[in-house]
Amino acid sequence: MAKIMIVDDDQTTVSLLSTLLELDGFDVVAVRQGSEVIARAEAEHPALIMVDFHLTDMEGVEVIKAIRAHSTLSAVPIVMASGLDVSDAALAAGANKFLIKPFEPSDLPELFNTLIAG
Repeated sequence: MAKIMIVDDDQTTVSLLSTLLELDGFDVVAVRQGSEVIARAEAEHPALIMVDFHLTDMEGVEVIKAIRAHSTLSAVPIVMASGLDVSDAALAAGANKFLIKPFEPSDLPELFNTLIAG
């Protein structure tokens, strides 16, 4: 069972995505603050990290840059999601994929499995 880390400060989004991904067989870890991502990812070893663009304590692109700069986390696939089209910034920061909200949650398992498989 692949572990997915969802980095989002919106509890409704986290609950919805967690439920849907768990039904598809993923193990889900939620992180509400960007500043907690590195420590939690080191402890949890996620197979993929999904980051929201707007977090209460920092921008998602900063989270992506921190993950990419970290020696043991730099290869973890990252998906960024936002209601704004910030795909250029997300991909430049190191995201593997950008999703514009609203996206179809049922498409996530296939996307995540593809990214995890490399």
